[in-house]
Amino acid sequence: MDTPHLLAAMTTLLALLGGLTRVWRFDRMRTVLDPTSGDLTVMFAAFAKHHGVTAVVCRPRSGNRKGVVEKSNHAAAQRWWRTLPDELTLEQAQASLNTFAASQDARRREGEHGSTTAAAMYAAERLRPLPQTVFPVIVTEERTATRQALIDWRGNRYSVPPELATTKVTVSWRRGADTIDIATVSGTVIARHQVAEPGLGVTVRDTGHVTALERVAMASAPPGRPHRRKERIPPGGLPPGTPPRYSPGPRRPPRP
Repeated sequence: MDTPHLLAAMTTLLALLGGLTRVWRFDRMRTVLDPTSGDLTVMFAAFAKHHGVTAVVCRPRSGNRKGVVEKSNHAAAQRWWRTLPDELTLEQAQASLNTFAASQDARRREGEHGSTTAAAMYAAERLRPLPQTVFPVIVTEERTATRQALIDWRGNRYSVPPELATTKVTVSWRRGADTIDIATVSGTVIARHQVAEPGLGVTVRDTGHVTALERVAMASAPPGRPHRRKERIPPGGLPPGTPPRYSPGPRRPPRP
C-alpha cells in the first residue's frame, strides 16, 4: 500500500518480463498519483524516468479503459486464488502464481493476422532492454520481536538484542542489497544481517546477540538444582534426598 513496495514489486515483474514498453498505464492510486496536485508522485516519477517510460494515469470515471486488466485480475482470482491451499507461505504462493501466469501463455488470441496464442504475441513484441542499474528502492516494514529476540521476515528469522524482545522494530532493505538493517522505532540501527534466501525457514543469529541472550537467561535462572525435567538422572536410581516420583497410597480392601 506504499510506493516503495509498489516499485519493488514492479522491479521483480519487469525482470520476469525481460524488457520495457514505452508507455505504462495506471489506475488513479495514491502510490502513483498525488490526489492533491493531480501529478505523479516524486518517487514514482523518478522510477519512470529511470526506466525511460512514459506513465499515463487513467482519467477519472473511465472504467472502460481498464476493462482488460480487471478481467485478467478476475481470471486470476477465480482460477488461482480460489484453489490456493491455506497452508502455503507467501514465497510458495508467489511461486504458484508465477507457474499459473506462465500456463496462461497458451491461451488463444485474435491478432491482426488471425488466431494466435499469447506466447506467440509476447515473442513478437519489441521490448526495450532493462537499465543496467536497479532503481534504489528502500522497503521498510514493521515487525514485533519474539521472546527469543527473533523477528520473522520473508520466511526467515533474524536476531535482535535480547533487551528488544517483545518490542516493535523496523526492518529496512534496499532492493538489490544483500543485507538488512533492523532499527528501533526511533530509527537507531541495532542489527545488520546477511539476507538469506526467502522462504528457507533458517534462523540468522549474531554472535553478540546469542551471548547476551544466554547471559540474560542464566541470570534469571533460579539458584540451586536445575529443573527436575532438565536434570540428568543415572539409570541406577534417584539422587539422595530426591523424593520418589510416585508414592503408593493405601490399598483398597478386597471385594467380598
